[in-house]
Amino acid sequence: MEYTDQMKNRVKRVEGQVKAIVRMMEEGKDCRDLVIQMSAARNALDRTIGVVVSTNLEQCVRAQIEKGEDTDAFIQEAVNLLVKSR
Repeated sequence: MEYTDQMKNRVKRVEGQVKAIVRMMEEGKDCRDLVIQMSAARNALDRTIGVVVSTNLEQCVRAQIEKGEDTDAFIQEAVNLLVKSR
């Protein structure tokens, strides 16, 4: 699978959020503010997982259809990945 610049940028944004969280901890910021930032980073990563899995699923399903093969296994695997990520 080819990972797009959009996907990479999403991960880089999460990386920035995590670095900011560490900085907040080092500065002794309020727990509530820290948890809000941690939740935002987790949500951003969850959305990125969705983009990566859905893009991969689309590519795999298209390839299977072109080959005339069954797509059920790919779809089930994608669903399992999403469930496991939660």
